[in-house]
Amino acid sequence: MTVLIIGGSGFLGTELVRQSTAAGHETAATFASRPGRAPDVAWHPLDVRDPAHIARLMAEVTPSVVLNASSGNADWAVTAEGAIRVALAAAEQGCRLVHVSSDAVFSGADVHYDESCLPDPVSPYGAAKAAAETAVRLLLPDAVVARTSLIIGHGRSAHERMVRDLASGTREGALFTDNIRCPVHVEDLAAALLELALSDASGVSHLSGPDALNRHDLGILIAHHEGLDATHLPTAKRADTTLPGGLDIRLDSRATQNRLRTRLRGAREFLDGGRRAADGPSPARGSRHVE
Repeated sequence: MTVLIIGGSGFLGTELVRQSTAAGHETAATFASRPGRAPDVAWHPLDVRDPAHIARLMAEVTPSVVLNASSGNADWAVTAEGAIRVALAAAEQGCRLVHVSSDAVFSGADVHYDESCLPDPVSPYGAAKAAAETAVRLLLPDAVVARTSLIIGHGRSAHERMVRDLASGTREGALFTDNIRCPVHVEDLAAALLELALSDASGVSHLSGPDALNRHDLGILIAHHEGLDATHLPTAKRADTTLPGGLDIRLDSRATQNRLRTRLRGAREFLDGGRRAADGPSPARGSRHVE
């Protein structure tokens, strides 16, 4: 089986590539600016704004499964239209698609969101993700749309880097006390996405951890995990800024979790302070299964 990972050089994409190759799948991956460093992977440059480029890639790789983990943030041409072009190409190729979406498709007005909830975005990024979701589900009814939340792990995420910089005083800014999400570990998320890709699941899935945390409380957990002084982390309220997006958005992933062997841990579990993130994953991690 051939797995194609769109956005394979990104944070989530890198972990998807690692787990796919470790499972013995023939793996191809795309990059926008520079390829990843994983061996035994066929790396392909890709501009998702170019439909002909996508079609040529699909014809060359002939994947069985496509996982679209790319993101252009609020760039509509990439995040919305690019994802739609990938879905069109997957439909023409006749291959399975798992599309990674975001809790940003919700406004936060209802706080708690399960898989049956309809998108009501209030930010350009959320609107682009919601448009992509709609198109994917129309073009490929058997596809999986997997919404996730704040992705962290092993000190490599943007939020973890920000915590380190704030704690060391090398960066200005603050961590919001009113901006709540349900963080997920990148290893757990990648394992769940690959499990969904190899299953007969379809429709919307939610893949987030069970712990709802504001950015500052999450920062404290990260600081303790990395042996940093959490008292150096400044606080602020997102409601006092002009940043778009919902404040309190909690994905309810219980229905999806009940269908998976992969266990999505909460941030309090994987940031328990017992090990420093620099130690890296233990041999048992990377395929978090419930027996």
